[in-house]
Amino acid sequence: MIYTFDPLEDPRWEEFVRTHPRASIYHTRGWLEALRRTYGYEAVVYTTSHPAADLTNGVVFCRVTSWLTGCRMVSLPFADHCEPLVESGDDRKEIFSSLLCAFKKERWKYIEIRPSSSDLVNELGAEKSNSFFRHVVDLRPDLEALFRGLNKNSIQRAIRRAEREVLSYEEGRSEALLRSFYCLLLKTRRRHKLPPQPIDWFRNLIACLGERLSIRLASKNGQPVASILTLSHRDTVVYKYGCSDSDFNNLGGTALLFWRTIQEGKMQGLQEFDLGRSEIENAGLVAFKDRWRARRTMLTYVRLSAQRPLIATYGYEMQIAKHVFGCMPDGLFVATGRMLYRHFG
Repeated sequence: MIYTFDPLEDPRWEEFVRTHPRASIYHTRGWLEALRRTYGYEAVVYTTSHPAADLTNGVVFCRVTSWLTGCRMVSLPFADHCEPLVESGDDRKEIFSSLLCAFKKERWKYIEIRPSSSDLVNELGAEKSNSFFRHVVDLRPDLEALFRGLNKNSIQRAIRRAEREVLSYEEGRSEALLRSFYCLLLKTRRRHKLPPQPIDWFRNLIACLGERLSIRLASKNGQPVASILTLSHRDTVVYKYGCSDSDFNNLGGTALLFWRTIQEGKMQGLQEFDLGRSEIENAGLVAFKDRWRARRTMLTYVRLSAQRPLIATYGYEMQIAKHVFGCMPDGLFVATGRMLYRHFG
């Protein structure tokens, strides 16, 4: 028997996620609540556990309802990965069978699962969707060993350059830090010709995740030059968003922020620094993460769909869209992101 429940209302979910060894920050109530507040996504968990019993497994989804991109179930929107928290193969089959019935009944466009491992394709009978690289730095060695493992010609040199430049460093989640981060995010998204996520998304993440979220900012003489936003869960810190002013990239601000994250993670007894996903085609970003002596693995999303999904492509249509985005004034650029992102979770 399969049961469903709202993880924002059922207290069993947060306790289950807190103790499950494969749960991530993306499973938490805070992440789900930020999605609901910002984009109106409704969360639901599929489980074999009776409502009156302790929770022993669960697969969490958000319902994304869109006139532009169709109605679907995603596990989870804007998450780099979200592992189904089900240990038994029989339980997984039962849950996926129930999902298949709901898929046909509700006429969803597709169901997407974003596991951290790639064993689900055959189990779900689904097609491979997108693939990415994921990088994770092992924080268990001592700091000296971690620094020695960094690429000497790029990462070590950039950190030392930042120290020579006496870049100032701030960490927290104040409104002032958020605004500095968001200004740099706008510059970065401008360079990539892609609209930014709305600032309310980041405000809601701060409100819902609290101390599990940190904004780190590097500045030169009061001028913000680089910023990253990280999330923490159990023994892992996750790099989620990063941005910079390209006029100051030679000062080593981003490398300094990554290194400070590692130093602080060691002080807190953390075990891993998850550098997140990278598009396989983004050779520059992949190389940057490789230079942190990070373990590289493959993320493969799986999708059960009735037809080929009408999501953004990387072909001619995307080139046209980027040209249009690149010509937009700031106000329209931000407003476009605010309007579009809820359709692409």
